[in-house]
Amino acid sequence: MKLGKYNNTLTRFVLVGVINTLFGMTIMFVLYNLFGVNYWWSSAANYFFGSILSFILNKWFTFHHKGHFLNSAIKFTLCIVVCYLIAYGVAKPLMAHLLSGSRIAIQENVAMLVGAILFTALNYLGQRFFAFKDKRS
Repeated sequence: MKLGKYNNTLTRFVLVGVINTLFGMTIMFVLYNLFGVNYWWSSAANYFFGSILSFILNKWFTFHHKGHFLNSAIKFTLCIVVCYLIAYGVAKPLMAHLLSGSRIAIQENVAMLVGAILFTALNYLGQRFFAFKDKRS
């Protein structure tokens, strides 16, 4: 069965997400475990290099965006920042409130999971309709 245009875009976005996650985790764990780079710098490298890979793959593979490189790079960066601020700004206080009787570690782990899910959904919408504006919609 052939998927529609929108489903193909979502499927490609998910595939890029899997590739990006494996790429970023590899960077993070290699830096941390093999080179002794501390947790924060290893994590920062994951996000920095993962964002570059995500931009490249989503621009050309997922959305087939032909627009100006610098313009879409700025919009992509803005999208990432806004999505993180919204997702994690909402998730942590919400989970602290909903799980107020639980240990902090449980609240924060659930908040990270909820934040990641919210970030992914917002990021898809932001990239599709803002960074790599989808002309089909």
